[in-house]
Amino acid sequence: MRAVVLALTVALVASQQINLEPKFAPDKTYVYKYEGLLLGGLPQEGLARAGIKVTSKVQLRAMTENTFLMKLKDPLIHEYAGIWPNDPFVPAAKLTSALATQLQIPIKFEYTNGVVGKVFAPAGVSPTIMNLYRGILNIFQLNLKKTQNIYELQEAGVQGVCRTHYVISESPKPNSPITVTKSKDLSLCQNRIMKDIGLAYTEKSAECTERVKSLIETATYNYIVKPSSTGVLITEAKVQEVHQFSPFNEIHGAAMMEAKQTLTFVEIGKSPVDPIKADYMARGSLQYEFATEILQTPIQLLKISDAPAQIIAILKHLVENNVNMVSDDAPLKFLQLSQLLRRATLENIKTIWAQFKDKPVYRRWLLDALPSAGTPVIIRFIREKFLADELTVPEFIQVLVVALQMVTADVDTIQLTASLVMHKKISTIPALREVVMLGYGSMIAKYCVAVPTCSADLLRPIHEIAAEATSKNNIPEISLVLKVLGNAGHPASLKPIMKLLPGLKTTSLPLRVHVDAILALRNIAKKEPRLVQPVVLQLVLDRSLHPEVRMVACIVLFEAKPSVALVSSLAGALKTETNMHVVSFAYSHIKSLTRMTAPDMAAVAGAANVAIKLMSRKLDRLSFRFSRALQLDFYHTPLMVGAAGSAYMINDAATILPRVVVAKARAYLAGAAADVLEIGVRTDGIQAVLPKFPVGDESVDHITKITRTLRALINWKDFPKTQPLASAYIKLLGQEVAFVRIDKTIIEEALQIVTGPKPRQLLKEALEVLQEGIALQYAKPLLVAEVRRILPTAVGLPMEFSFYTAAVAAASVKVKATIKHPLPEEIETMTLEQLKQTDVQLQAEARASIALQTFAVMGVNTALIQAAVMMRGKMHTIAPGKVAVRVDILKGIYKVEALPVEVPEHIADVSFETFAVVRNIEAPTAERTVPLVPEVFGQNSQTPADNWSSENQDRVPLKAPAPFDKTLCFAVPYIEIKGCVKVHSHNAAFIRNYPLFYIIGKHSARATVARAEGPTVERLELEVRCGPDDGGSQISIIDEQTQEGKDFLFKLKKILEAEDRNQTNSSESKSSSSSSSSISSQSLSGSSSSSARSRSPTTETATIMEHFRKFRRNRHLPPHSASKIDSSGSTERIQRQVNFLGKEAPPLCTVFARAVPAGQKPLGYQLGAYFDKSTARVQLVATSIDENDNQKICIDSVLRSKHKVTTKFAWGPECRQYAVTAKAEAGVLGEFPAVRLELEWDRLPVTVTTYAKKMSKHIPMVACEAGFRLESAKNKAKEIELTAALPTQTSMNVFVKFPEMTLSRMRMPLPFGVPINPDGSLSIRIDDISWDKKHTEEE
Repeated sequence: MRAVVLALTVALVASQQINLEPKFAPDKTYVYKYEGLLLGGLPQEGLARAGIKVTSKVQLRAMTENTFLMKLKDPLIHEYAGIWPNDPFVPAAKLTSALATQLQIPIKFEYTNGVVGKVFAPAGVSPTIMNLYRGILNIFQLNLKKTQNIYELQEAGVQGVCRTHYVISESPKPNSPITVTKSKDLSLCQNRIMKDIGLAYTEKSAECTERVKSLIETATYNYIVKPSSTGVLITEAKVQEVHQFSPFNEIHGAAMMEAKQTLTFVEIGKSPVDPIKADYMARGSLQYEFATEILQTPIQLLKISDAPAQIIAILKHLVENNVNMVSDDAPLKFLQLSQLLRRATLENIKTIWAQFKDKPVYRRWLLDALPSAGTPVIIRFIREKFLADELTVPEFIQVLVVALQMVTADVDTIQLTASLVMHKKISTIPALREVVMLGYGSMIAKYCVAVPTCSADLLRPIHEIAAEATSKNNIPEISLVLKVLGNAGHPASLKPIMKLLPGLKTTSLPLRVHVDAILALRNIAKKEPRLVQPVVLQLVLDRSLHPEVRMVACIVLFEAKPSVALVSSLAGALKTETNMHVVSFAYSHIKSLTRMTAPDMAAVAGAANVAIKLMSRKLDRLSFRFSRALQLDFYHTPLMVGAAGSAYMINDAATILPRVVVAKARAYLAGAAADVLEIGVRTDGIQAVLPKFPVGDESVDHITKITRTLRALINWKDFPKTQPLASAYIKLLGQEVAFVRIDKTIIEEALQIVTGPKPRQLLKEALEVLQEGIALQYAKPLLVAEVRRILPTAVGLPMEFSFYTAAVAAASVKVKATIKHPLPEEIETMTLEQLKQTDVQLQAEARASIALQTFAVMGVNTALIQAAVMMRGKMHTIAPGKVAVRVDILKGIYKVEALPVEVPEHIADVSFETFAVVRNIEAPTAERTVPLVPEVFGQNSQTPADNWSSENQDRVPLKAPAPFDKTLCFAVPYIEIKGCVKVHSHNAAFIRNYPLFYIIGKHSARATVARAEGPTVERLELEVRCGPDDGGSQISIIDEQTQEGKDFLFKLKKILEAEDRNQTNSSESKSSSSSSSSISSQSLSGSSSSSARSRSPTTETATIMEHFRKFRRNRHLPPHSASKIDSSGSTERIQRQVNFLGKEAPPLCTVFARAVPAGQKPLGYQLGAYFDKSTARVQLVATSIDENDNQKICIDSVLRSKHKVTTKFAWGPECRQYAVTAKAEAGVLGEFPAVRLELEWDRLPVTVTTYAKKMSKHIPMVACEAGFRLESAKNKAKEIELTAALPTQTSMNVFVKFPEMTLSRMRMPLPFGVPINPDGSLSIRIDDISWDKKHTEEE
């Protein structure tokens, strides 16, 4: 009985349970009203947006239980480019009419349990229209569970397979509608449908986007379903999808792409839906299918009817309009040419090439444009033409290098490149083969980014070459293969690379191969750091290996981002390390990492901070002669931008030259990072040669060591030919693109070319051509950047974030030379005297111009319609010039004249604007563009979120301020030229005070150059005359017979007498109080840490009071008598020097700068240089060539002794108004070598003193931050004194005296050792010997 009751209960519950499976009854047509909207712009109202709207009726009819038909009825496409939300949508009637046939073709699809399966359509339905259908079908994708109301699953959709969260809300009333909500986080997808172009070499930094994001994507679906006995019927569905992007940080303002869909049930119709009479082919699933938008740039919409004819038309336009000056539209036309080439077939390109290959200008333009197309057809074309000898080797290298980096990598392109690697013709040209091999590795790297599961078979040809080269011990081939594997960065290459690492099996390989093998692990470490870290750590810790190998392994280890445990292990091992180069390199590397702020290096920085505490701080004092690593970075988290720089210097204890120097720059933007540029130089071959000479002897002094090194390098003919002397490489975006090896053979060939008869013959031919006159025009286009990300939206249309930059540079040059004394016919017999008698006059006119355009786009991009918000920047600069040059070697006349030249209206024009644009292929001339920020902004700037908040209801609508307009003009005296800069700016910062709102708007700056009011200037002259007949003796200046001269002499005498008294007092004080000297010496040397800690302010003040003395061989000899002699001699010498040197001898050289007005006397300045060898005196006098202008600038420098130099700088009328005197002197402070710099003045301009007083207020704060001690003092009112002493070779005591304060810092560490002894002589040892120990031995 109980069993019967239980069965009845279960049956009753089952009968009441609702079937949540969406069902459509057979033989019925379900009619829905559909609207799909895709709109882009900023979320604030009152700004412009661009978008597309599709409206239609949707008819569904079941063919079988699981197969259905869908048809659109009365579809209509609308465009939008206007101020949101005021402006209306505009019907795109022509486009709708053109697509009507496709839009009304029914499609078939499988539908089971609310899941859309395969999709079928005739061939006449384009992929774009199929994607629109997929957008509608995506609404019907409902995975409803009967047993759960809240759940998550990975659900397939238009965007891919993404995590989806379901919430089902059932009403307790029977047959009541059920609400279903599902939401998707599009950044958490198992298989996200997207296309990235130009991002293969960037690294996505999860750490950078962990706290702040630049791109947020989400979608929400709200359903109302009506239950029935057979299932549920979708009566209403609303979809909202948001893509929010900012190049900085989305919380500081972001642009937004919003997709909305509405599907409302209308009725059950009676009219059937029948398929057309055509084959319905499988067209994939619900997931988006990429169409021609990959080949379509979003910045312009071209209607391609005849690609070859359009290519030829644009090519002719570029050639004809960029001859003497680049046109403003050249970059955009070049982008059009690139886009058309992407649509061209191989036969099309061959036909165009055959037409223009014999026309040099057209040939250059075509070869520059082909790589920017980036299609596999281009690789096939240039390969075919090179093998047919229609391309020269330089042309082929130029085109191939760019094409391999820009082409879309796929299996066919990789195999095509592999065939180039193996081709016999290419293998005979080493430089060409290297380019192809490196490009092959880069192409594999790009392909594996797009296809993470890429097969290791792609690298099989390279692995086979590596095995063959290793068996034959072909060292250059092994190094090349390692570079290729390094570019590819495939984990499958780890095993072949490890066979070439230092070990028992590779003892016969040279050092450079081991280094190349370690460096080849860098890109692998980015993908699989845990595989690389133990390998390189073992190399770092292996003391039997060469130090360079260990230091290079250290670089790779830290690029692999090791854990705290690994870094601590390294730090612990360095405590007992005996090689100081390894210790210095590792310690400096770890220490520099402690200061890293980039998010992706945060974990490494933390590990470095722990490890640095385990190491001795004494390592800070290691000299720069040891190997070092340096890393600096800057990262601004709110803007998500940053930059980092790394420098590595690996030295060798046996030679004076560094073994390796590497510099790398890294950039961060919008959550991504990239190694922008890296340059490395190695001197391993030279290092192997230099130790054979006595230069390796450490008993010689530093200067002798350098001399012997230079002598060894001069004897390069004795170097072996078996290995390169030096090598260098360059990497772009982490990929090695070029490298060069310099060996003895290359040096011999270069010298033969330079010293042989061919250069002389070329010189003769060049001079003949110059005398006849030459005219050259050259233009160079370049696609600087193309970065794109294409994403499908819920509507079924693609949206795109893209960045383009294109530039075109053009130059025209006309040159003609006149030689008065012709050169001999046999130019190789020309003597130096004949060359001196040559008078050459050269006239040249040049005009250089650059046009650049850059675009940032967010919006819809298809071959049929485009709707986007766009940022467009333009730059157009023109630099004309015309000069005449004369060179008369015999008379010592060198003259340059700037002649009048026609100047365009604007020499520089820079503009930046943001706007919304919409265009379709059926009405290409009806493009509608609206500025993103209108000039008159009167709308409420509240976002929808603001309107939902009650506290914002009373907000007053914002009014845009007036645009900023300003014109700045300045006139250049004498040459009568006026320059003006006109600036205009209008942005949206009044809405939000964020960086993005400062950028959007319209900004421009224009620079013009024109003649100013005044006489016309015929020419500008710059003339240099050196020799006896230079005409420079007309400069006059006050001498000692005037009051000015007498005052100057009197002042110098007082200075000398004061120095005598100071030195005498110093000697007496020292001899009478030895204990005071001892205390002072202890405070200066700081020989023990305890004494340094116990120093009182009084001791440091006593240190400052020590007198600065000259160098003496016997430091204990009182310098009083010698000072008297020196003072007397100095006084007499200064007495002789007061005379103006121009009265006794002509100037050494005279420089004239003149402006020659029409019909008037020249204006300008002249500079005379005078030198008196007997008194070691130099004078520079600058004055106007106008006799009525007495303004002068005078510089008088005297070498008073081998330890002291004095320079006076005076200016004003007759050099009397203002004067500054600078002194530099080397000597001894206390017991230590020192240098003193003094700056004193009599009178300075008010502007200088005003700014100096303002800056002096900041000195205390800056000094304290730099570790200086500050004391108030009453020093000389018009003097600044800097004294620096060397208590040790690696530290410095610094004292600075200002008029009202004294700064001091003891034992300031130096980045390198200074080899100077207390008596001023150089240190006799090159190794690090502490100054205290050396001083004790001397005593």
